Amino acid sequence: MASPSLVDSRASWIIATAALCCLGMTFGAPLISTVGLKAIAGEMGGARSVPALGGSLAWLGSAVGGVMMGRLAHRFGVRWTVMAGSVSVCLGLFISTLGEPWLLYIGHGVFIGFLGMGGLNAPLYVYVSQWFERRRGSALALLSSGSYIAGVVWPLVFEHTISTWGWRATMMGYGVLEAGVVLVLASRFLRPVADTAVRAAEHKGGERPTVFGLRPNTVFVMLAGAAFLCCIPMAMPQSHLVALCSDRGLPAAVGAAMLSVLLAAAFISRQAWGLVADRIGGLRTALISSVMQAAAVSGYLYVTEQFGLFTVSIAFGLGFSALIPAYVLAVREAFPAKEAYWRVPSLMLMSGCGMAVGGWLAGYMYDRYASYDPAFFTGVLTNVANLVLLATLVVLQFRWMRRATA
Repeated sequence: MASPSLVDSRASWIIATAALCCLGMTFGAPLISTVGLKAIAGEMGGARSVPALGGSLAWLGSAVGGVMMGRLAHRFGVRWTVMAGSVSVCLGLFISTLGEPWLLYIGHGVFIGFLGMGGLNAPLYVYVSQWFERRRGSALALLSSGSYIAGVVWPLVFEHTISTWGWRATMMGYGVLEAGVVLVLASRFLRPVADTAVRAAEHKGGERPTVFGLRPNTVFVMLAGAAFLCCIPMAMPQSHLVALCSDRGLPAAVGAAMLSVLLAAAFISRQAWGLVADRIGGLRTALISSVMQAAAVSGYLYVTEQFGLFTVSIAFGLGFSALIPAYVLAVREAFPAKEAYWRVPSLMLMSGCGMAVGGWLAGYMYDRYASYDPAFFTGVLTNVANLVLLATLVVLQFRWMRRATA
């Protein structure tokens, strides 16, 4: 067992970095469908909603699977769910190449999402948060950058391999690579958390009959609802930016580069957001980030030229990047540590559902209207609803803190 003295130590940062690399490999899998959206759609009837739904099912499966896998990780250890998840992602990519839409859905939804990403994403958030106290916001920001590291590295690689060898060969080759890397990292670095450290954190969290003056589950439902609403517009550019650029006359390589730039901006800014969250807390960080996301998403409605789209994409990456770690931090701040193993996966279930709805909705509305504008307008509206919930929670938190110090 690890010693409690390792919490917030150099060893804890090494563990967080290994977990980050595991997520960076795993989140590369659904990006193949994003980069190869047109190629996959062309072989499956021409509807872009087919590969878009596959990617959405991966997010949805990850969200639903995280609840079950969080409990299994709590009981048996995160190392085993991570290792099993990496093998499942590999199997899901192989199944997705078999040529039928329903096999693509099963490969992405069940194997890549439910069993694969579900075994890594939410369990690793809970696991890494147990290794930190003072710098928990920064650690969560680092971990949550896994998807953006994947987005920076893999789209350009996938664009080349898909154009050279096809999307099927890309899926199979990447599946083998992903499983091998994650198995090595998990077996080497994901050590058990000390029971004494966990018990100390649970004791520190204490029992809380109310949160911000409301019943705990009321606050949790509001927070989970906000996570769902903000992730709908969050998913749209990430899932459809390459296709959007193609529709506006830009080469696929430019669209892939734009997606990489977007996610690079998200990765870099997320580390700064982690420092901000350590100082002002998760809720207020989420509110500021959501305002920036709403402004950036609305830009996709008006900007059509390459320079402008790059600018909007960078602004979007800078804006939305704080949201997921800020929500997880808000849960850890507001609720006892002993409830993290089910509250964090449940929150990520709602955020994953939002990502799934956003990615699918953009594809569906494009097929219906032959334009992405209705989808992005809908995304702005859901972002506004998210802001209402977050602002309400921030006000409640401020009043509660003021009464507590009076």
